[in-house]
Parts: sequence; structure tokens; C-alpha cells
Amino acid sequence: MTQLKLGLPKGSLEKATIELFEKAGWLIKPAARNYFPEIDDPELDCSICRPQEMSRYVESGMLDAGITGKDWTMENESDAVLVCDLVYSKVSRRPTRWIIAVAGDSEIKSIEDLEGKKIATELVNVTRRFFAEKKINVDIEFSWGATEAKVVSGLADAIVEVTETESTIRAHGLRIIYELMESNTQFITNKAAWNDPWKREKIENIAMLLQGALRADRMVGLKMNVPSEKLDEIVSVIPSINAPTVANLYNQDWYSVEIMVSQEVVRDLIPRLKKCGAEGIIEYALNKLI
Repeated sequence: MTQLKLGLPKGSLEKATIELFEKAGWLIKPAARNYFPEIDDPELDCSICRPQEMSRYVESGMLDAGITGKDWTMENESDAVLVCDLVYSKVSRRPTRWIIAVAGDSEIKSIEDLEGKKIATELVNVTRRFFAEKKINVDIEFSWGATEAKVVSGLADAIVEVTETESTIRAHGLRIIYELMESNTQFITNKAAWNDPWKREKIENIAMLLQGALRADRMVGLKMNVPSEKLDEIVSVIPSINAPTVANLYNQDWYSVEIMVSQEVVRDLIPRLKKCGAEGIIEYALNKLI
């Protein structure tokens, strides 16, 4: 049987990725100390590896496709094919940010003040290219982890680090002086797999369903019964992606109205619909929106 070798990210994104695949229709069962999780699709062969290394494995053909961060494809100067962006993270559905931070009491106020200073980061190549473009001479040191502590302990003057909520940055008493770039999760493949008709179709189907699952995030369906004399009023107040679905109820002067809306508006919308005369209002979750 032909299989697609798919790489899943290890670490902070692992749980969120498995949950996203489940919402898209695939059940992945990770095993302790096992880098080859089970998946309920015989056409997929999954491996788990670090996002920092994913693009190299995909480019080499060891994996046909994989999920990694835009930051790491940039760091490795990858020529992998970008299938699609998947904007999700371990905490939220928004991009992460790579920032430059210094100690809260540091005299460094701008990136120009970093001339001749030491910077610790895991994102060495991107950082080096950035400062070279700015013509600022800095000493860049690779950090194996606990990067925030390098400034606190005096091992570096500044750090380039990824953040989502800034909570770890604040907890270490650091101050952000510059936002280097935004990063998001990406679905990538190599050129050989992309040029293979079967693999390409499989990859495109996976991308479509993953994007559909993300598009449905925090979206819900609402279904309600509406008397005919209230239909125009209710249709005028309800948001929807295109237009509401409206159907006659059998042998009744009533209509069934169905819409898809953002979850945030439901708490205000349902009371308004009820006040306008809607009855039998049902809210239901969405898995995918294609």
C-alpha cells in the first residue's frame, strides 16, 4: 500500500496538533517514549520529531510532509514547498512572536544600543541575518534552553526568544525592545512528494480538512423555529457567512432557520432572537467549515 510519511511536531505543539487532527477526522494515539504514533488511516505513516529539525527531514525525503513553524523553515533556509499556513499554537489561534528583550533595568533602549553586545537565542541564523541587514555588530550565542535566564544571570545582554502571552518574559523581569517577526505553524512538503499525483492529492486533502477544522474553531451552528410574520425581522438581525438557510415546517406557518456564527456573539444573539419571536433555538458545535 502506498503511504504518505507525515511528520508531527514534538514538544509544545504536539498536543495541539493531535487535537487539530482529531477535529479534522484523524485519531492519533501517541505512545510513551515512542516516536511513531498510531493513526487510524492506513495511508499515513506518522513520525514525531522536533519542529527545529522537521524541514530538514522533509527536504531529505525521510518524510514526505510535516508540520513545523515558519520560524524554523526560515532558520534552516528551507526550500520545502509550503502547502498552507495553519495558524494555531499551544495556547491560542494566533501567531507567535519572536522578540528581542533585555533586563528591565537595562540601559539598552533600542536595537541600536545592542552594538557590540552579546545576544543569546536558539534562532541563530535568522537573528544573524537581521542584525547584518541593520548593520549592527553583535555577538550571537546559541542557547540550548532557559534563554530568559541568560539575561537575568548576566550571561547575555539581550535575548531573541519566542513568546505568545509574554508571561515568561514578564516573570523574568525582562523588557521587550523590538519585535523581530511573527511566526505560525506551517504544513510543508518536499518537491518529490508534491510532484507525485497520489501524494499531492493526499496532502491537499489533509490541508483542506485541517484548515476546515481551524476555520470552524469558535464557530457554532444555530437552528431555530420562526413564525412567518417574524421571519423578515429575525433574518435582518442574524449574522451568517453567506445567508441563512430557511425552510418551511411541514403543515405549519413557521420556518426553520439555520445559521453559522462566531461563538462570541451567541450570548447576545440568542436573547435577541428569543425576544424577536424565535423558538426551539438549538446551538451545536462545528468540527469543520470547508
